[in-house]
Amino acid sequence: MEETTQTLPDPGSAQALASSWLAAWLADPLWGPLLGVLLLVLGVIVLHLLTQRLILRALDKLFSHTGTWWDDVLMDQGVFRRLAWLIPLLLIHTGVTMIPGLAEGWAEVVQRITRAFACLSVALGLSAFLSAINSIYSRYPIARNRPIKGYLQVVAIVVWVCAVILIIATLMKQSPWYFLSGLGAMTAILLLVFRDTLLSLVAGIQITANDLIRVGDWIEMPQFGVDGDVVDISLNQVSVSNWDRTIAVIPTHKFLEHSFRNWRGMFDAGGRRIKRAISIDMNTVHFLAPEEIERLGRISVLHDYLTERRAEVENWNREHAGDPEVLTNQRRLTNLGTFRAYVVAWLKRNPHVHPDMTFIVRQLPPGPEGLPLEIYFFARETRWAKYEDIQSDIFDHLLAVLPEFGLRVFQRPAGSDFQQLSQAPGPATRPALTTEQPSSDPAPR
Repeated sequence: MEETTQTLPDPGSAQALASSWLAAWLADPLWGPLLGVLLLVLGVIVLHLLTQRLILRALDKLFSHTGTWWDDVLMDQGVFRRLAWLIPLLLIHTGVTMIPGLAEGWAEVVQRITRAFACLSVALGLSAFLSAINSIYSRYPIARNRPIKGYLQVVAIVVWVCAVILIIATLMKQSPWYFLSGLGAMTAILLLVFRDTLLSLVAGIQITANDLIRVGDWIEMPQFGVDGDVVDISLNQVSVSNWDRTIAVIPTHKFLEHSFRNWRGMFDAGGRRIKRAISIDMNTVHFLAPEEIERLGRISVLHDYLTERRAEVENWNREHAGDPEVLTNQRRLTNLGTFRAYVVAWLKRNPHVHPDMTFIVRQLPPGPEGLPLEIYFFARETRWAKYEDIQSDIFDHLLAVLPEFGLRVFQRPAGSDFQQLSQAPGPATRPALTTEQPSSDPAPR
């Protein structure tokens, strides 16, 4: 029986055949450089996809399962995503020298362009890193008092200036010191271009060092139409959200050139000032009669006051008064003074009035608008809406209680007042003469 044998292909010969084929293509002066470039581009694409879809996603999942939160901020700001471009750029920088038959000088040009893009990638990464530092810092309470966004923006400007110089120096095949030495001659131009930036930098340092403005402060700058809360403080500008929901942007250095009002002290003190006057009709001011004193003495907040004052006035009159028939020889209580004492006693019992701050009820100089009775005190509440409610409730009560003291608020007459006067009955008129009544006029001649 005849035995048949089957010969298998030698793997070594297939590998040798492929190697010889590839070497033949690469050795070709036309197809060799083209094939090398295609292989390099294919390798860069594959490496970029692996970096973006494998390494970065793995880092994202790793950071999401860690116990810290600052690494998530770095990921959200795109620090690693921008620096990831360095990996394919490194492959291009090293792989371009391995392409056979590439024309002389082309590899060096590609390497210079690659190094320029690497500088750009590093600058983008550092800029994102500075933004991440600001985001991390802003989560701490100290960020409200000492913001660092302006300083980080200065560092970012320096980073980008250095990056631009390195990119230009790399592309032009010059030393970076060559361009840095030329900056001295451009100082005047740079000062002109970065004038506002330099002024804002100095202003930002002074604002932060002196704690003039914080994010969340309520400030007023009437010259710029600003009245609202500070929402952002950066190197060049301060953003304010006005109460009408518009956003005002003011250059930072303007806060040192112009005056502004910061209401932070009011919130920190825990009291908001109420300063308002009630105009009293001076025609209603009079001395109190004994029966009026008895009636007002039944008011709980005035009982002790009237008892003490009446005893004091009677003792003084007994010792110093002359003729008791002359009112000017005696001291007497007035309805206005009693009302002023009532306001003081009633407000001191009001739980919304701050007891440890300035409290004054005084008369202002009288004028054509009546006698102003100014009430000056501080409310415990600093929130705007609640503060206005407290102020309105207090003056509602005081205006309503005025007639109990025989006083009247002064106000200019309105159209309805003149209408009532015109409709009031006038003096009786003489009846018209008739033919039956004798006329006192002389007869016509």
